[in-house]
Amino acid sequence: MHPYNLDTLNKRFGLADILIFREGPGGLPVVEVFNEQASAVIALQGAHLLQWVPSGEDPVIWLSPEAKFAAGKSVRGGAPVCWPWFGPHEREAGFPAHGFARTVPWEVFETNANADGSTSVGLRLLHSDATRAQWPAASELELYIRIGTTLELDLLTRNTSSTAITIGEALHTYFRVRDIREVSVQGLEDLEYIDKVDGGTRKRQQGPVRFAGELDRIYLDHGSDCLIHDLGLQRRIRIHKRGSHSTVVWNPWIEKAEKMGDLGPDGYLHMLCVESANAAEDVVKIGPGGEHHLWMRYSVEAL
Repeated sequence: MHPYNLDTLNKRFGLADILIFREGPGGLPVVEVFNEQASAVIALQGAHLLQWVPSGEDPVIWLSPEAKFAAGKSVRGGAPVCWPWFGPHEREAGFPAHGFARTVPWEVFETNANADGSTSVGLRLLHSDATRAQWPAASELELYIRIGTTLELDLLTRNTSSTAITIGEALHTYFRVRDIREVSVQGLEDLEYIDKVDGGTRKRQQGPVRFAGELDRIYLDHGSDCLIHDLGLQRRIRIHKRGSHSTVVWNPWIEKAEKMGDLGPDGYLHMLCVESANAAEDVVKIGPGGEHHLWMRYSVEAL
């Protein structure tokens, strides 16, 4: 049973004809946004963006047609929040990969119809005994989502403790592409990366990133724009970010996708993860009373 009252949420935070709360797949509550610039769907579990469609465009965010929706379970696709660590926990093998933020309830604390026609939603992670058992440090996590002709995401970590904390994080965004074999990623040329498919070997990127098999890489010392060139959809997705110095690029390809069970028979062809992150040695230390923003803006350009 989820800890939300939809009537109360609609009365407090609903925006007439623009933003409503309703029961979504698997009984999980969602926020639906419809403005003149775009539409979007956000699950309150995990503050998980499930959809963003700029007006007149194909969907930009990919959600698996076989995604499973259940309390406490991660959803395949969308933009999962990875926090307060990325990948496996460095000491506790039983803790969930990529942290707990994507599978626990969040609360909405503000919604706004902005003067420029976009719509904003602010969400805050709800800590519990279960989350504090994994992350005892006193801290707050908020996600601000601005939905319009561009999509802005601002993940704010606030250290409310008396000692420094160290976090890893990412927005594990799945982008929709027509055919991964006709896609390239630009903006990572000449960078060193960790090749997780090849046992963590460090290599250097030559030219644009192209896809002909499983690919799982953490690009290091990267803070500039990434561009997803999609010949099939004749568009370019631009990823602009701040507060991130690593970028993860991932596609599981055929064999791994078949083992995952929730990607669909040809799902790997139509998705690509390009994740704005603080991963590997690029973790973030936040002093007492300090805060850190992981901010990104996604925009769509014609080829």
